[in-house]
Amino acid sequence: MEPALHLDTADGVATVRIANPAKRNAMTTDMWRALPGLLAECAADPAVRVLVLTGEGDTFCAGADIATLTEGAEASRDLAVAAEEALAAFPKPTVAAVRGHCVGGGCQLAAACDLRFAAEGASFGITPARLGIVYAASSTRRLVELVGPAAAKYLLFSAELIDTDRALRTGLVDEVWPRDALDKRVAEFARVLASRSQLTQAAAKEFAAGARPGEERLAYWAEQARGSGDTAEGVTAFLERRAPRFGWTVGRPR
Repeated sequence: MEPALHLDTADGVATVRIANPAKRNAMTTDMWRALPGLLAECAADPAVRVLVLTGEGDTFCAGADIATLTEGAEASRDLAVAAEEALAAFPKPTVAAVRGHCVGGGCQLAAACDLRFAAEGASFGITPARLGIVYAASSTRRLVELVGPAAAKYLLFSAELIDTDRALRTGLVDEVWPRDALDKRVAEFARVLASRSQLTQAAAKEFAAGARPGEERLAYWAEQARGSGDTAEGVTAFLERRAPRFGWTVGRPR
């Protein structure tokens, strides 16, 4: 199998699968370059309400495929950061489904997702200290926001791998499941996310990103809420004891 990113969409859920099984799904240069465009395609598709990122087979991603990084460490790092930032900026909910190794650039991608569900036995590590690479400032800040300064320093200083128990305690993962139950749980939760209001999700994602929203953005979201009809639909559906049919979608002019 040639290294590639595979995209499948069904029932409102886009699944991006990292596939390079000969090298534990390590990301090649071409794969790093392809990810932002693939994400842009999913962001623009009104049929996509949730994105799941996972790996082919029994591992998530073992980082960068060093053999393909021919442009120098700094240029290669910039490619990984661009892909990470595109994933973090994706305007719809994102879930990383992790089994096996989630290391280096793989952990960088998982950390850029909104949520991370892992299978028992998965291992996590951020390994630039093994190679003498300066980890990107934006990636470091994201890790600190996710797990806190002490846990981030442990991962970055040592380049040691941690198991799912420790990852769960530090907040690096949100849920841990038996290996044979992970796919079912992720699919079930993705369906839940797809059924909820995109208006609520998009606003919450922007507000949770850290920067205090200015008056213009607050006015924008207030206007969207007034004009969307989502609140009226949600209340009506609740009273009628039926599933809501929310109409607001990502991609409206801002």
